[in-house]
Amino acid sequence: MAKDLDELLDEVESKFCRPDPLRLGMVERPRGCVGGILSNDRNQAEAKENLRSTETFAKEDDLDSLISEIFEEPNFDKKPFKLKSKSSGNTSVRAPIQGLGKSCSPVYLGGSTAPCGIGTNTSQRACDHLRCVACDFWVVSYDDFMWDKSCDYLFFRNNMPEFHKLRTKLVKKKGTRAYACQCSWRTIEELTDLQTEHQLRWVCGKH
Repeated sequence: MAKDLDELLDEVESKFCRPDPLRLGMVERPRGCVGGILSNDRNQAEAKENLRSTETFAKEDDLDSLISEIFEEPNFDKKPFKLKSKSSGNTSVRAPIQGLGKSCSPVYLGGSTAPCGIGTNTSQRACDHLRCVACDFWVVSYDDFMWDKSCDYLFFRNNMPEFHKLRTKLVKKKGTRAYACQCSWRTIEELTDLQTEHQLRWVCGKH
């Protein structure tokens, strides 16, 4: 009976009274597990930091390349020169146009014997750059011709400024000059101041 009791106590002691190695192992395992968890967290954190740094570097590289492309764009350098060349070209074209800005004062009409050019008080010349402000047509003139008395508004309205059509109403007469726009017409023999022709809306279109 005592022997059986001793065996039972040994068995109990072996199971319950010597748990230290197991308990230490159990304790160590959680520590090891905790350490593994901590190490995994650290690895994940390091991986995230590496990923962020990689993305940051990639963004910086993209930004640098974009900035370099902007500053290396050739259009910024070429456009100002093109604009300058165009403006200088326009200036050169405008200069002669501004030089040809003289007007007749007063404006004269004249027969075929009257010289054409810029009319002034001292140089009485028939203006050959007349323009009508009513129909906005240039005035044509034909030396040694006069208009037939049958001419009317519709004739000039439909046939200006084609000479082969207008010729059907032109009559040969030496020393006269036939003037016409799309709405008005005159036959002039002598030098005449345009201001005396009140029905005409003609002005000097500048020479």
